Amino acid sequence: MADFDHKSFLKTLSTEPGVYRMYDKEHQVIYVGKAKNLKKRVSSYFRVNIPDSKTRVLVSNIADIEVTLTNTETEALLLENNLIKKYQPRYNILLRDDKSYPYILLTDHKHPRIAFHRGARKQKGEYFGPFPSSAAVSESLRLMQKIFPVRQCEDAYYRARSRPCLQYQLKRCSAPCVDKVSQGEYAEQVELVRQFLSGKSHLVIESLVSKMESASTTLNFEAAAKYRDQIALLRQMQEQQSVAGNFAEMDVVGFAQRNGLSAVHMLMIRDHKILGSKTYFPKVPKDSTEEEIITSFVGQYYVSNGSNARIANDIVLPFELPEQKAITEALTELAQRKVHVRTNVRAERANYLALATKNAMNSIMVKQSTQDAVSKRYALLKEAVGLADINRMECFDISHTMGENTVASCVVFDAQGPNTREYRRYNVTGITPGDDYAAMDFALNKRYSKVTDESKVPDIIFIDGGKGQLARAEAFFECWHLEKMPMLIGVAKGTSRKPGLETLLFDAGRKTINLDSDSPALHLIQHIRDESHRFAIAGHRNKRQKQRTQSVLEEIGGVGNKRRQALLKYLGGLQGVKSANIQQLGQVPGISPQLAEKIFNHLHDKA
Repeated sequence: MADFDHKSFLKTLSTEPGVYRMYDKEHQVIYVGKAKNLKKRVSSYFRVNIPDSKTRVLVSNIADIEVTLTNTETEALLLENNLIKKYQPRYNILLRDDKSYPYILLTDHKHPRIAFHRGARKQKGEYFGPFPSSAAVSESLRLMQKIFPVRQCEDAYYRARSRPCLQYQLKRCSAPCVDKVSQGEYAEQVELVRQFLSGKSHLVIESLVSKMESASTTLNFEAAAKYRDQIALLRQMQEQQSVAGNFAEMDVVGFAQRNGLSAVHMLMIRDHKILGSKTYFPKVPKDSTEEEIITSFVGQYYVSNGSNARIANDIVLPFELPEQKAITEALTELAQRKVHVRTNVRAERANYLALATKNAMNSIMVKQSTQDAVSKRYALLKEAVGLADINRMECFDISHTMGENTVASCVVFDAQGPNTREYRRYNVTGITPGDDYAAMDFALNKRYSKVTDESKVPDIIFIDGGKGQLARAEAFFECWHLEKMPMLIGVAKGTSRKPGLETLLFDAGRKTINLDSDSPALHLIQHIRDESHRFAIAGHRNKRQKQRTQSVLEEIGGVGNKRRQALLKYLGGLQGVKSANIQQLGQVPGISPQLAEKIFNHLHDKA
């Protein structure tokens, strides 16, 4: 055991609720826990006989413990999960879900828009969700665009319109940007959106039926037909999404374990509909119990981002937890409404739980099957290139259009396959347009010139290209500053550029290997090569699109957002600005004669 005087420490401990942090000899946080009674909970780690091997290993590494008192157990739960997210302790069960959850935002504007939102909720407006995935949000937005003619365009696009866009022609927007709809009519549609997103679709249909009947009575058949179409679309959507259930809001947590892998499947039900589902594979220390895994999952899932909107009224768990009462009280306090945590369920809830458990087990089988295939590919690649082990591989590719908007990509594969969190793109600058060799030098320098940690040095670097690109990469590593040297392999396409005909180049192309087209090792190389190509093209297209959509006025120094808006407003859009002379430009509020001349010269130089 580490030199930690636990007896003296326990004498000083409070019996109040709080959070404790355990440190090793390097003062790294190795475990974070919470307790209703700190003294009682921490003392349990230092009993004479500890049956749990995981706890024995944890205690043997403790060099220090720090505690933070809280007023309530709910505060302790919040603090515990914030610290787990911050320190990622190796003896804690970690959810490993670093993405924030997506929402639908109804903005607070004169003409509100509905939009996809992820991240900090700083923008004014109403947030609806969360949704289990971005695909669920996109599908909801697509359906709402057909039913409610409320704008979904960006604010900059909305402000710059001088005539209706294509969405108006398709009857998917009422074009408030150019006053094609009255303020009252638009506000009416916004209220219907609000009710729909709040799960009150039946009220929306009732309201639309009433409006349709009223319009028919007054012989306003065009308006009546519009309401009729909205009602038909809403009912069609309800038929597609509705499930034969009695529960309006419920989260169902399924759990499965197989061959050392644990999976938690979350099934989300809102407004009597299955909103979506998602499987999580938490990082689980050895010998962790099922109860510990689900307890950690519930805490981190509902508390880690501090959002009470995610907490359903009913939460169904696969089995009872030792701290279930405390968790229920904490979630109720956090949600500011009664939350029920249920186990030993029957009938409909039991059917949902069985479905979630089945999905959890299926996700494990799919993941393990994928891992087995990846392991086989790595083993054959090691044999093909003569390496004892491969823990990390990286691949580079360059993308541009006739030398413009050059982007270099670097993708990373580890022992589990693609590691997307490590992917990087580089906007290549300072080279002759179209010079792929110089672009490769730029990317390699950006990637490796400041690397000091040898664990970040790949075992293999693949270069998508022929002898020239490989030679430039080898020239870069001639003055390599670390002991670990990566193997450099060029991936040259065959004469017909068909998959399966690739040639692997070594030693500036003096040594070559051709793998069989059905070789799993070649499939792994093709995977990382294609992934780097896809990632580079996506970055290049984004850069090109941004350049195309960027206003030419943004390139003029001294013309900020307010002055751009003034120019567009007073001169009738960008074409009006381009056709204006210096005197007309100078009449715009905020534009001095000198700046007017600068704008005129810039625009005509561009032309």
